[in-house]
Amino acid sequence: MQIETIEINGFAIDTFNQHGLEEGSKQGTCPLCSHTRKPKNQKAKCASYDWERGLGTCHNCSKSFQLHTYKRKGKAEKVYVKPEVKSDPDKPEFVSDKVIEWFSTRGVSPQTLIDLKVSEGPEWMPQTGKTENVIKFNYFMGGELTNVKYRDGRKNFKLFKGAEKVFYNIDSIVGYEYCVIVEGEMDVLALYEAGITNAISVPNGATLNTNNLDYLDNCIDYFEDKEKIILAVDSDEAGQALQAELIRRLGSEVCHIATFEDCKDANEYLLKYGKEKLTARITGAKPVPLENVTTFRDIEDEVTDFVKNGFKPGFQIGLQNFDDIFSTYTGQFITVTGIPSSGKSDFVDQMVVGYNANYGWKTAFASPENVPTYLHAHKLMRKTWQGMPTKNDIGGDKWNQIADHCNSNYFHIDMERYTLESVLKKAAELVKRKGIKCLVIDPFNKVRDIDCKTEDVNRYTMEYLTKIETFAKKFDVLVFIVAHPTKMYKDKDGKIEEPTMYNIKGGGEWYDASYHGILVHRNYEEKTVKAKVLKIKFQNLGENGAEAIFKWEPKSGCFIPHEPLDVGAEKMPWE
Repeated sequence: MQIETIEINGFAIDTFNQHGLEEGSKQGTCPLCSHTRKPKNQKAKCASYDWERGLGTCHNCSKSFQLHTYKRKGKAEKVYVKPEVKSDPDKPEFVSDKVIEWFSTRGVSPQTLIDLKVSEGPEWMPQTGKTENVIKFNYFMGGELTNVKYRDGRKNFKLFKGAEKVFYNIDSIVGYEYCVIVEGEMDVLALYEAGITNAISVPNGATLNTNNLDYLDNCIDYFEDKEKIILAVDSDEAGQALQAELIRRLGSEVCHIATFEDCKDANEYLLKYGKEKLTARITGAKPVPLENVTTFRDIEDEVTDFVKNGFKPGFQIGLQNFDDIFSTYTGQFITVTGIPSSGKSDFVDQMVVGYNANYGWKTAFASPENVPTYLHAHKLMRKTWQGMPTKNDIGGDKWNQIADHCNSNYFHIDMERYTLESVLKKAAELVKRKGIKCLVIDPFNKVRDIDCKTEDVNRYTMEYLTKIETFAKKFDVLVFIVAHPTKMYKDKDGKIEEPTMYNIKGGGEWYDASYHGILVHRNYEEKTVKAKVLKIKFQNLGENGAEAIFKWEPKSGCFIPHEPLDVGAEKMPWE
């Protein structure tokens, strides 16, 4: 029975029947294990096929597999508006004498204005509600005018509406082994005056919220060949936050830091100390401190802050009963375990959605069992929506809002063969290009480099977790590892006992290496789900052995805090 459609449940099929199985049959061989069995059993019908859903299940190896692969429809590529060039930027009269005079007070010559294509003209400014004569910083990329920054006499700014956000003067760094990143267009002009022509600026300054650096995403290819990237941003708190995020995403091994002593930025330094000293500040930029070598002065700020204020509070997911017993820092990893169908993956989804809502953290998933991918995407959408979207919602304002949000904040690593090395490599790329702060590996035994022998399980487990810890620390990412228990025991009443981290294959290593451990356990009689803290590395972040009880809300897929019934309490008449 050939299904003559290019879609299934609204999702485009990339490859129909990717394993070449008997089409239309409800039972047949398994593409994952049949070829490994003895010849007489290789054609045994050990698997069930669901062609409409595109899923198969093997009764021999207990694994699920996709019958079809799907094209990722996702959000259509964004179409940007490009501003028009209204004059010839190569003419000196492109700016008025009055503007030239003002720039001269900032140490910028007319030739620099010509070279960097600064212009002037009328523009409506929302801050004043009227048309103003403004300075125009023209953003070119690939030789094309891509965006414009407008500045009026009151220091009001705006970018061209609907245009692509890119670095100012980005074309200037092509062909250079190094470049300089500053925080404003005036700083680019100042460095140009000092003879440093390969300087670029972020388009919208710095803020304390560094989760969305879309201009870096759009220009990332420009940095691939750079042996040195000098960060010369402002000395205020927002500038330092931007610096830290750029180091995280571009890599500490190529980043150098330039400071301006008692001045706020490069332009102020130019006016106070002159061109030669400004050049010396840039050429004397210091590399980011070496990894694995720490001196007291490197961490003096952290030490003094700890003396003054104690431990910093951990990050929380926004569910009070769980937040009361658990929090975490980034640069760590959490092991989540529980018996099959206990809700481990679902609770991890709840956590990353909570971190996203509270802190704007983006997440990448390496989840071989979450197939097809669109079903997992639907779960994340429901939790964000806090309800079940209907057919009538498709294309509506809320649908597009949530769809755009999920598209920008959740990324699925899809591979034919998952290995830890390939997953961490792709995750590092996502840190660089998208700024992810969370990585989910679900489950760990489907994301591995080798099949280890029984006698090597402890050594392999420690090596595996060490690689994850190294990644988490290097990129300041919070990693979740979902790990199934291998041994489960029943109590005297025949109920399966709650597993611990020692029930995971290589259990001792899991407990020792993990920063935190969480058990997710379902109570079918009470229809509740329990999240229990199995391990807390730092006692200021939680309480070992503490529990939070939830009801699972089927429409949204959200976990709702639930207070268990007091057994000794008198029942009400209506109960």
